[in-house]
Amino acid sequence: MDALQLLQNRVSITKLVAPAPDEGQLLEIFKAATRAPDHGKLQPWRFLVIEGDGLNDLSSVLVNALVAANPEISPSIVEKTKNMPFRAPMIIISIAKCQDHPKVPKQEQLLACGAATQNILNALFSLNFGAVWRTGDLAYDANVKQALGLEGLEEIIGFIYVGTPAADIPAAPETDVTRFFAKWPDK
Repeated sequence: MDALQLLQNRVSITKLVAPAPDEGQLLEIFKAATRAPDHGKLQPWRFLVIEGDGLNDLSSVLVNALVAANPEISPSIVEKTKNMPFRAPMIIISIAKCQDHPKVPKQEQLLACGAATQNILNALFSLNFGAVWRTGDLAYDANVKQALGLEGLEEIIGFIYVGTPAADIPAAPETDVTRFFAKWPDK
């Protein structure tokens, strides 16, 4: 599959099983991430790879943050949150490593990290892995950020669930791309 076909056919995969990428594949994936646009060459990103027992630890972090934010939360939501990390054999947490900069505002750094995250998704797809990018309220929770070691202006961009697709990869939906662009000025 050439690069354009890959970009036009990548889809999110939510049903994921082992195996996840190995160390060598992860290095290739992260090499692709670092090719994202990066005004000022700040490299405003970092990534945490969580698998194995780390998924148990992440589960505890998420549940503790959820209960701290709302002690009256229903047991069913606590149970759902507890199980979230086990939807895939690996989670990559994408973190925008923002910094004060006179010419590169935080917003541009967040966008650069988002582009790096998209490059991760594309690289995973090119290697026949499935992935889905999730966020949710816990991505923005101060207790989660602290437990994961985020500092200063760092922000969680997303939890990337990674593994092998449990079923055939669905075809990308057809989209009328002409709805999303126009020529300007329209004369």
